[in-house]
Amino acid sequence: MTPGFFISFEGIDGAGKSTHIEAFKKLMQDRYPDREVVMTREPGGTPLGEQLRALLLDAPMNLETEALLMFAARREHIAQVIEPALQAGKIVISDRFADASFAYQGGGRGLSLDKLNALERWVQGRADGSLLQPNLTILFDLPGEVAEARRSKVRAPDKFEKMDLNFFEKVRQEYRRRAKDDPKRFHLVDATQTPEVIWNGLKQLELQI
Repeated sequence: MTPGFFISFEGIDGAGKSTHIEAFKKLMQDRYPDREVVMTREPGGTPLGEQLRALLLDAPMNLETEALLMFAARREHIAQVIEPALQAGKIVISDRFADASFAYQGGGRGLSLDKLNALERWVQGRADGSLLQPNLTILFDLPGEVAEARRSKVRAPDKFEKMDLNFFEKVRQEYRRRAKDDPKRFHLVDATQTPEVIWNGLKQLELQI
C-alpha cells in the first residue's frame, strides 16, 4: 500500500469524462487541502510519453506495435510520475490508465487479452507481486451511437476517434467487462445523464483517502 491515492477517469471517446476531470481535481484539492493533487494523462504524462502520444494517436502502425508503445509510455509514466507521487502521499488523477489498453487495443482492435495481461503484469508489477492499479476508476459509460454524435461536434478527430460505431461498442463492452470483474475499484457513471446530474453524483463519492 502507498500513502497516496490513485484515481483514473475512463470511457469511450465522447463519453464526457473530460467535461468533469478538471472540476474533480479542484474538488479533491478543496476536500483534501493537506494533499497535493497531480493531474496527468495517458498516453502521455512525461516528455517521452507525450512524444509517443503524438505517434500513437496519428501514425498508422501494427496493432502489437501500438500496444507495446502504449505500455512503454505507461512504464515511463509510472516510473517518473505516478509512483513517486503516490509514495509522497499525493492524490494522482489520470485521464486514462491500463483499462484503456484493454478496452481499445483488446476490445476494439481485438488484440489477445493474454498478451495484454502479460504486458500489464510486466509494466505494472511491483516488488511484492501486486499490480499497480488505481484505487478508484470512474468509468463514464455511454452507448456508442450517443458518443458518436457528441464526437462529431468537437475538434478534428485522431485516428481512434475516426473509428466506426462497431469499434466503439466493442471498446465499451470491454470496459464494462473490466468493471464487472473489479466492482470495488470501478464507479460506473451513466453518461447519458446531464452534466449537472453527473457532477452532483461525483461530488457525493465517498473516498477512503
